[in-house]
Amino acid sequence: MASSAKRRAVGLAENPEENENSSDDSSEEEEDSGEEDSEESDEEINEEVVVDFEAHAISASNFNGIKKLLQQLFLKAHVNTSEMTDIIIQQNHVGSVIKQAEVPEDSDDEDPDEVFGLISMLNLTERKGVQCVEEVKELVLDQCEKNSAHSVAEQLEKILNDTSKPVGLLLSERFINVPPQIALPLHKHLQEEIAEAQRTNKPSGRCHYCLMISKTCKEPSKNIPARGGAPKEEYMFVNAEEEFFYEQAIIKFHYSVQEETDSCLSGRWSLKDVPMKPFRTVMLIPTDKMPVIMDKLKEYLTV
Repeated sequence: MASSAKRRAVGLAENPEENENSSDDSSEEEEDSGEEDSEESDEEINEEVVVDFEAHAISASNFNGIKKLLQQLFLKAHVNTSEMTDIIIQQNHVGSVIKQAEVPEDSDDEDPDEVFGLISMLNLTERKGVQCVEEVKELVLDQCEKNSAHSVAEQLEKILNDTSKPVGLLLSERFINVPPQIALPLHKHLQEEIAEAQRTNKPSGRCHYCLMISKTCKEPSKNIPARGGAPKEEYMFVNAEEEFFYEQAIIKFHYSVQEETDSCLSGRWSLKDVPMKPFRTVMLIPTDKMPVIMDKLKEYLTV
């Protein structure tokens, strides 16, 4: 499966603020002589480059790339991302990584093995007692207690501890430069792999629920008036398609990660971009809602 996208040039996961701070250390002479270079740099940042992405089977060579994506999701949360990465690689019959389709031979700044995205399912019920699994459960339960009604936290804890209805952690991470069009074939292929894993009695067989932790953002003081009630907060999903998962979730809540990161989105973006407050949105979705979600995602991507 492949998808093309227009991404802003000069690399991923670079913080524009670092460039701004580094300019403060330069001399006045360098600043005077660098005006034209600065203008050229701005033009370079806004340049659009067409890049093709495609999915590949997960392998041990993807360790650093997968771990980086998990760290992008969990930030400073106490979750052993190295152990989780090892598990994802061990169960490579489920999941895929996204890579650039073709890297020019004369390219100096592109790594042919660089991982731009990941999709996988980690069965929390099967992996009960594993350190990173217990840390994820502790994280979501702790945040649920802080950001939801007590009854919701009790319901979530009961579901996570019910071994008769397994819960899978659905991991769908990618750099913002990768387009949402690739999400539909990735999710469909993952569901096929999970069904096959169940049929052959391999790890991460079909689950009764999917637990998702999504990256979301909200503009400061951005509220939408709610009819006959308090203002409703508006959250934007970094991975746009995950809003359809949110609609079908039976448990959902947000928690702030403002103190764990300086910016909401990864990737190199214009300094004129509106600053957003970063959040994580936790969702628990019954897996029998997946066909509905896939239909809505298909409709959204074909508009």
